[in-house]
Amino acid sequence: MAEISIQAATPDRFDDIQYAFSDGGDAAGCQCMWWLLRAKDFDATTVDERRDLFRAEIDSGSPPGLVAYLDGTPAAWVRVGPRTRQPRLAHTRNYAASPDPFDDPDVWAVSCFVVRREFRGQGLNRALLDAAVDFARDGGARVVEAYPIDVQVQKTSTSDLYHGALTTFEAAGFHEVARPKPHIAIVQRALAG
Repeated sequence: MAEISIQAATPDRFDDIQYAFSDGGDAAGCQCMWWLLRAKDFDATTVDERRDLFRAEIDSGSPPGLVAYLDGTPAAWVRVGPRTRQPRLAHTRNYAASPDPFDDPDVWAVSCFVVRREFRGQGLNRALLDAAVDFARDGGARVVEAYPIDVQVQKTSTSDLYHGALTTFEAAGFHEVARPKPHIAIVQRALAG
């Protein structure tokens, strides 16, 4: 059985995250900047500029996510942090039904997963989600929120599953709090103090 290790996204792990991004759907182009930039700003940046922004975010000292290693090889990524640090979430119509105000710093969001193709189907999303919940709790979060896809309602390509699958969140103790579209759920998990 493969060994999964999950670590915070620190500056010394930047190249590892880039390796995980390099064969994980749209991640290499996005550089996990989608939730940080308005659409017009995202579209106006090049991949190199987004990579520089991502590096600067990681270098700032507050890890914006976690990287998973499978037998020592960088295999996957999850973005997790306060929603207030992911401003595009507040401007996404589908997420307006969130029961908590978007300026609440105690609500954290799990907004993006990346898994390299050769490591898919090995439980990395669930391992990353469990670690993200612990990371959020340790960071002072009161609630963790996410926006997964219900693949029972709509068949979804692997690239469009960067939000994660609803069943993964349900298995991790998240509860649906809104359904803005038939295939999009808003889920939350309250964290004990």
